[in-house]
Amino acid sequence: MHGWIAYIDELTVGHIHMLIESNDRVKFLDAWVHEDYRRKGIFRKLWERRWKYVKKEFNGYKAYAWAKPMSLPLLLEKGFKAGDSSVYVEMDVEGFKPNGPQCFVSC
Repeated sequence: MHGWIAYIDELTVGHIHMLIESNDRVKFLDAWVHEDYRRKGIFRKLWERRWKYVKKEFNGYKAYAWAKPMSLPLLLEKGFKAGDSSVYVEMDVEGFKPNGPQCFVSC
């Protein structure tokens, strides 16, 4: 995994990551910008820095990402093609009681 961090006056204001996978694939992972610093070009600068690195070091690989609606326009602008869409779902897990004896397992 590789990551880039944006900071201003020693305060982390954003980050972006990617993962090198088998079969010559690069997966673009999460990006985050502090809410007080959004709409100032920080995400775009992080994205451009990562993209420059990928083009230099991973020529011939396939880059892909799962994009949130706010990130999708930049990816499309850069030439990515939209695939199937997904919908985020979540649920709190409550009331699970494992069957059988409990024991400590360590690796």
